[in-house]
Amino acid sequence: MAEPARRYFPVHWDQLHRDAKALSWRLASLGPWRGIIAVTRGGLVPAHIIARELDVRMIDTIGISSYDHQDQREPEIVKPSVAAGDGSGWLVIDDLVDTGQTGKIVRQLLPKAHFATIYAKPLGRPLVDTFITEVSQDTWILFPWDSEPTYAPPASERLRAGTPGE
Repeated sequence: MAEPARRYFPVHWDQLHRDAKALSWRLASLGPWRGIIAVTRGGLVPAHIIARELDVRMIDTIGISSYDHQDQREPEIVKPSVAAGDGSGWLVIDDLVDTGQTGKIVRQLLPKAHFATIYAKPLGRPLVDTFITEVSQDTWILFPWDSEPTYAPPASERLRAGTPGE
């Protein structure tokens, strides 16, 4: 299992959009692609942006559940990809590779697919072919669909309370 989060990296919609577009620029010269497979749920939004940028119309999903709010557990395939065969010519998109549990399943099921994520942590990084930003293993990425604006106490208050900061 991954070590507990000590840092938080909030990602807002505009940053996610820019990072997904940057990923599409890196992937553009590697195609053409038969289609995109979004790893659900986290890969849905990035896959949509990348499909638009690369003008890919065929989108499938593979559902692998391995997280709840902030805890990782044993991964479970909740929906296999039906269109991709061994993955030849397909682009697999996820938001993040963390410990690599999901990535190992993707690689096992779609060994010839090109696996790309926006964010990569050191334990999972060897499993992806292309990514944009590496973050430390102890960082929890707060995606825009998992958070909402709330009051944030000043750093001095968080330090007095012993609460990890951003």
